[in-house]
Amino acid sequence: MNDERKFRGEYAARINRVIDHIDRHIDRRLTLEELARVAAFSPFHFHRIFATFTGETLNRFIGRLRLQKAASRLLANPESSITEIALDVGFSSSSSFARAFSDAYGMSASAWRAAGGQSKIGQAEGNDREAVGSPWKDLDVEMDYASFRAGKRLWRFQMKDMNVAVEVRTIEKFEVAYVRHVGPYAGDNELFRGLFGKLARWAGPRGLLSRPDTMFLSIYHDDPGVCEESDLRTSVCVRIHADDVVDGEIGRLEIPAGPYAFARFELDPSEYGDAWGAVMGGWLPTSGYQCDDRPTMEWYLNDPESHPQKKHVVEIVIPVKPL
Repeated sequence: MNDERKFRGEYAARINRVIDHIDRHIDRRLTLEELARVAAFSPFHFHRIFATFTGETLNRFIGRLRLQKAASRLLANPESSITEIALDVGFSSSSSFARAFSDAYGMSASAWRAAGGQSKIGQAEGNDREAVGSPWKDLDVEMDYASFRAGKRLWRFQMKDMNVAVEVRTIEKFEVAYVRHVGPYAGDNELFRGLFGKLARWAGPRGLLSRPDTMFLSIYHDDPGVCEESDLRTSVCVRIHADDVVDGEIGRLEIPAGPYAFARFELDPSEYGDAWGAVMGGWLPTSGYQCDDRPTMEWYLNDPESHPQKKHVVEIVIPVKPL
């Protein structure tokens, strides 16, 4: 338990370092890559970790901080123009500032200044935070204990009525054949059913589905907290051998070797987001690990149609390295 507090404290210290950096440099453009370097986290995973700890996406946090500073300066510096204040806190133009201020505060910046600061800001900010939420804070998740199995540490925690186990395992590199989707995917069961159906129709006649090491998985190439939904890349995959021929619209990828955290769940389709939040925001900050730059995946271990409750038995697979 002391180690868990220490590791969570390290994550919190890194996030606080980022917040301090944002505060000091609020007047200029702040990129994901820059802030990830400040946190010493992988840019791919930093956004999710930040949102888990703060309850806000990175962009929303920066935007809210800019608006708060602008609102304060509007009252404290009546001689400064609204445009000057907007640019001083990092907005690219007075028009973008005007829209953001009105949306957040329920009135224009000039009306705010004239009224001495009376607005709907408390309600607006509260609604924004509730809309984003913190996957870890909102879940009924409670860390239980850690044990050792075959010389490896095994973490356990409760998520709702599920007993979840997490284990870090090192895997060898292997290859997959994939069908790729570009665009929104969250909660779209029909989309995934269609993608896996297409992949199975290709793999079946080639004898790939009858092998003892056959496995289906998904790879998520982009962070949905950073990337526009229309640009999100997702690959649904089946494991193949080095001498298998891949053709047509089916692509080929290598899954890199290395240590990965495997968290096993039995999920309804609607619970995937909660499961990812529990791993990234609950287990990871207490584990002594941080995310690496290799791909994040879901490994599918059953046919949901054969499960008594139609549950998905799945492992969420996170690339890790020591904190």
